[in-house]
Amino acid sequence: MDLSLQAEHRMAQQMVREFAQKEVAPVIKEWDRKQEMAPFVLRRMGELGILGICLPAAYGGQGLDYISLGLACEELEAVDTSLRVVMSVHVGLNSLGLFQWATEEQKQRFLVPQARGEKIACFGLTEPGAGSDVAGIASTAVLKGSEYVINGEKMWISLATRADHVLWFARTETDAADPHDGLSAFLVELDRPGVSRGDIHGKLGVRAGSTGWIAMQDVRVPVENRIGEPGEGFKIAMSCLDNGRYTVAAGATGLIRACLEASVKYASEREAFGRKIGKFQLVQQKIARMVQSYDAARLLYLRVGWMKNRGLRNTRETSLAKWFATDASFQAASEALQIHGAYGYSDEYDVERYLRNAKGAVIYEGTSEIHQLIQAGYALGYRQDPALRCELPAYDEEKWQLV
Repeated sequence: MDLSLQAEHRMAQQMVREFAQKEVAPVIKEWDRKQEMAPFVLRRMGELGILGICLPAAYGGQGLDYISLGLACEELEAVDTSLRVVMSVHVGLNSLGLFQWATEEQKQRFLVPQARGEKIACFGLTEPGAGSDVAGIASTAVLKGSEYVINGEKMWISLATRADHVLWFARTETDAADPHDGLSAFLVELDRPGVSRGDIHGKLGVRAGSTGWIAMQDVRVPVENRIGEPGEGFKIAMSCLDNGRYTVAAGATGLIRACLEASVKYASEREAFGRKIGKFQLVQQKIARMVQSYDAARLLYLRVGWMKNRGLRNTRETSLAKWFATDASFQAASEALQIHGAYGYSDEYDVERYLRNAKGAVIYEGTSEIHQLIQAGYALGYRQDPALRCELPAYDEEKWQLV
């Protein structure tokens, strides 16, 4: 397993870093205070090819690999989590889900404009009464002739009010013996009659990111918008989560790095008791733990990227990377704030925002407790994943692109 970065990886990494550092970092505090992201961001990410970074050129993407996707997420979250959330939802949960499960006609119709950033996409899984328990989804889709009539509500949906498309999961079989078997997936255009949506304000973190709710009342969707076969919704959702969790792990690694860099800078400048606080062993201990966490988290997500490049099942490894990196990022942010002392408690410094943002990642896309259960299940032999269809692209190592 060779995890060294190639020239194409470094070029993609540098491009995303320059965008985040030059165009977003100078204004992110203002966005966080206003609880909104400037509209130009999504457009700019599309223009730069970031929103299609790991999708084949045939579908409007850049044709790079999954390691490039991970590096992009690391660089984006090193500036702010809200940028990485765009990648997790638009690319990881939606576009890559379409790439694996949609028909060729559906890919041309929906995936191509998403990869180019011409259309923005979100992911409709979580409901007011169904979070970790996906089988508890109450949304319904009833087949009537050549259309499905969809009713239901989704909650805590990133990009809810910015998106053009949603990958929506609803119950098409109400009498299935196993509730996991009764779900189906649909790509729904959010300008259809009967769709309503709104923003959620007052969040602890990721304030610059768009989070909201979407409701559907008798929304009519053609059969051609169903993704996969009837009853395959749970499998589709789980495969999408493998992609989304990968981006979260990579992003959390970037947040650890941001905490480390901020702490090293502050500890090298701040003086107490006549010397730089970086000379005190307890401060050094906190910084050393960040170094340890960053290297471990980065290796974990690069391993997942390597596996994805080869079309290998990676559910266990992705879960482990997400669990470790998000827990470690929250710990790093807490330690960074402690190093900054009273200044860290103010938004004059970035570390208080890092702490607020880091907390969300130990909850969404599988809580830390869920990932502990997953890991224990694999170790004990209790874990029995459904047979997921794996249609990851072939990867040409000589050309360094997806084909």
